[in-house]
Amino acid sequence: MGPIYKYAVVVLLLVVVFSLAQALYYMMTDKNDDRRMAWALTRRIALSLLLIGMVVFGIWMGWLQPHDVGQ
Repeated sequence: MGPIYKYAVVVLLLVVVFSLAQALYYMMTDKNDDRRMAWALTRRIALSLLLIGMVVFGIWMGWLQPHDVGQ
């Protein structure tokens, strides 16, 4: 389950970055209507919360191992 879970986390991270880029594109092109940009940013926040939850759950289950930086 570990490698599949890691790939799912990476794919979700890429989707979050794509949603952020999509919001930037909408901000630059839609001058009078900000609804698409707001929806893309809302989706990014929801996906980011899901990503954080997946990382915490993966660490709790032992599928992800945090690194000891600086030791």
